[in-house]
Amino acid sequence: MSEGQSESLVRNVNWVDKAAVVEVVGEINLSHTNQLQDDLGAVLADSPTRVVLDLAGVSFMDSSGIASLVKMLSRARAIGASLHLAGMSDRVHSLFEITRLDNVFSIHATCEEALNA
Repeated sequence: MSEGQSESLVRNVNWVDKAAVVEVVGEINLSHTNQLQDDLGAVLADSPTRVVLDLAGVSFMDSSGIASLVKMLSRARAIGASLHLAGMSDRVHSLFEITRLDNVFSIHATCEEALNA
């Protein structure tokens, strides 16, 4: 890890056909957002048609985390991919409801549901 770089929150990336299922764990906050964007950007560089972010392992997200996901949504759309969020805890999901981003993002209970949407 280079200086100024935080530990990755991406634990695993599984490919199902042309869809990337990205397992994200930990706290998505200001100290991790740049690394998360870099890691998700690397996934987008492989040209998936769909990206599913498995957020079941995310215990906390602040406004910078939400801003990162908005950026990723824009980047995914720019390459013609869809971005889906799955497995959010009630605590994290409530942030999307409060900010009304639950109307912007495709949010699913499970990764399987997101892959079949």
